[in-house]
Amino acid sequence: MVLPRALASFNRQVTNPIAGLVAGKVPVLAVVRHAGRHSGRAYRTPVWAFEAEGEFRIALTYGIDSEWVKNVLAAGEFALETKGRTVELIDPAVLEDRSASWAPFGVRQALQLLGAKHYLRARRVV
Repeated sequence: MVLPRALASFNRQVTNPIAGLVAGKVPVLAVVRHAGRHSGRAYRTPVWAFEAEGEFRIALTYGIDSEWVKNVLAAGEFALETKGRTVELIDPAVLEDRSASWAPFGVRQALQLLGAKHYLRARRVV
């Protein structure tokens, strides 16, 4: 059970614009900057992101079929606004971890409750 698609629509219209004001500036909340696969339009999507072992990991709270995930995988690169800076990332991959062992304590429990077993991993451009 990841978050329902109806909630995703509401969040796109209401919550994301509000979260976008602080995402990328405070820990945990970040913004994925990506381009539409077909339109080429620029998008900004608030996410939960964490850096560890030289990689970034992003919780897929709406599952692997989110449009931003498809856009990032198709492009093979994207930018992440996190902690007041922009990081260029490459080689995105979706991985599964039912225990969310990659996430910090507290977030891990929230992801387990949501049933969010997937995350996106990407590495910095060197």
